[in-house]
Amino acid sequence: MIYKGSCHCAKIQFEFTSPLIENGTRCNCTICVRKGALMTEFTLAPKDINISIKDNALSTYTFASHVAKHHFCNNCGVYTFHQSMKEIGYYRINLGCVETIDTSTLPFSIYDGASI
Repeated sequence: MIYKGSCHCAKIQFEFTSPLIENGTRCNCTICVRKGALMTEFTLAPKDINISIKDNALSTYTFASHVAKHHFCNNCGVYTFHQSMKEIGYYRINLGCVETIDTSTLPFSIYDGASI
């Protein structure tokens, strides 16, 4: 299935292919708890996600080891995706940014990022 998504102002847009998304994951690390985002359970290789950025809107936040890269729009502030610490360079997508997905209805698992 082809999924499309964006930040709120659409300056960051993305597209990826995956099987039907029927659940997500939440991380309990300090930043993810504060973001409250529901993420894809799977990761995507950089070659498997097409990202379009307008007006240099993509900003990145890192902390601690600076391996995980949390990407957000510097115009509207929406967190769109991050590059994983577990699979360096691979992406997890904020499902709240994906068209056609209602995150309020998806079951989810917890990833124990607080223990890393």
